Amino acid sequence: MSEITLPTAAQEPAVNRRSVPLGRNGRTSEREAGQLALAYELLPGGALGGNALPDDLRFVFHHGNGARFRDTTGNEYIDYCLGSGPLVLGHAHPAVVQAVIDQARRGTHFFAYLNEPAVRLAKVIADHLPCAEKLRFTTSGSDSTFHAIRLARAFTGRDKILKFEGAYHGHHDYAQLSTSPKRVAEFPAPQPDTSGIPADVRELMLVAPYNDLETTRGIVEAHAGEIAAIIVEPVQRIIAPVDGFLEGLRALTEAHGIVLIFDEVVTGFRFGMGGAQAHFGITPDLCTLGKIIGGGTPLGAVAGRADILDQCDPRQKGDPAYVYQNGTLNGNPLGAAAALATLAELEKPGAFDRLFEIAAAVRSGIGEVLAANRMPAICFGTGPMWHILFTDREPRNHRDVMAADGKALIRFDYELIRNGIFVLPGNRRFVSLAHSRGDIEDTLAAVDRACRRFTLAA
Repeated sequence: MSEITLPTAAQEPAVNRRSVPLGRNGRTSEREAGQLALAYELLPGGALGGNALPDDLRFVFHHGNGARFRDTTGNEYIDYCLGSGPLVLGHAHPAVVQAVIDQARRGTHFFAYLNEPAVRLAKVIADHLPCAEKLRFTTSGSDSTFHAIRLARAFTGRDKILKFEGAYHGHHDYAQLSTSPKRVAEFPAPQPDTSGIPADVRELMLVAPYNDLETTRGIVEAHAGEIAAIIVEPVQRIIAPVDGFLEGLRALTEAHGIVLIFDEVVTGFRFGMGGAQAHFGITPDLCTLGKIIGGGTPLGAVAGRADILDQCDPRQKGDPAYVYQNGTLNGNPLGAAAALATLAELEKPGAFDRLFEIAAAVRSGIGEVLAANRMPAICFGTGPMWHILFTDREPRNHRDVMAADGKALIRFDYELIRNGIFVLPGNRRFVSLAHSRGDIEDTLAAVDRACRRFTLAA
C-alpha cells in the first residue's frame, strides 16, 4: 500500500487515535440497550428519520470529538457521515462551540426578525457566492429547495419543474419524485419515492437523465412554455458533471427564460468558498444552501438574483406578485453564530487544499485495499467526497448506479460499521478537516478487516 500523502504534521489537527477498539464487536451496555428499547417504544421504527441500521448494528450517539464519536456503550467510530455533511470541521470544533456558547448568553432566538449574527452571515455568503445578490435564510436544505421552486414559479408564471433522476432535493412533495426509483421508466415521467404525494403534484414535475444534455434539451423544448425552473445538483450525489453539461444547462435555461437553480446544499462551501458554481465557473439564477452553512445547526438559505429574491420583500404583502417566505427559526442567531465560526475556519489559507487532499488520500487508500482483497468494487468521488460501488466503472448517471450491485454495497457498509467506520449505508461519504493521518491509517486497516469478513460471509 502506498504512503498516505497529507500536509505536514504542523498542519494536522490534534491526533485523535482510538483509546478503545473501533466498532461494536458485540458490545452493547445495559444503558444503551435501555435507550434503544425506549426508542422502539416511542419513535416509529425506533428512528428519528428515514434511516435505520439493523438491530445488531443500532446504537445511540453519545459524544463526538474531531473525526470520531462514541456511542453510549463507549464504542468508537471514525465518522464519514459527519451529520450527513454539515460537520466539515469535525465534531465539537472549539471555535464553533465557543461561538454557540457566546451567542446563547446573548439570546437563542428572536423570531424571523433581524439579528446581528444573521446580518453578518448574509454578508459573508454574498461576498463569496457568485450568484448571491440577495438571500433569504431557511432552516434546512429541504426548506431551501421548496422556497427556490416557489420563487421560480412566481417569477416565470409557469408551473412545471425539471429535475434529474437520482437527485435528492429534500423531503417535500416536489423533491420526493425519482430520487431513488426502483425501476426504469420513460423520461420525463416521475416516479414517487413516498406514499402521500398527490397525482396533481406529479403532473408538475419532469425528470431527465443527469449528464445527458441532448435528452434534457428535447424535454425542455417539448415543454418550454411550461417550465419554471431546472433544479440540479452540480455534483449529483457523488456523480461529477461531464464536460459541457452544466454549461449546456445554463445556455438552455437562458434561451427559454427558465430559472436555473443549483442545489448546493451539499457542494456549497465544500468545493470552495464560492461553492460548485465558482468551482465549475457556472453562475445559476438561484442556489440553495444548507449543511455546512449551519455549522451543525438547523440553518439553510436561498441565494440568487435580486429581482427573483425581491419577490418575498414583506413590504409587498397584498400584492398578487408577493411570494410568502417565512419560518419561525429563519436566521436563528445560534445557527448564524455557528455558521460564521465554521466559515471563518474555511477561509483560512490552505483549508480547501487540505480538505481535497484528505479525500484523495482516503479514495486512493481504500481503492488499494479493495484491489488487494480482490473486491469487485471501486472507490471514487470528486472534491472532498468519496464512495464505493460494486461495479467496474464510475457512474455518469443514476442508472449506472442502479446497475451496480446495491445489495452487496449495503452488506459491505454494514461490515464497515461493525469495524468502526461510520457511513450512511448506500450513500456517498464526506471527509472533514479533522481527519488526520492517523484516522486514515486506522480507516484503511478497518476497511481491510471489513473486506476479509465480507469475503468470508459471501
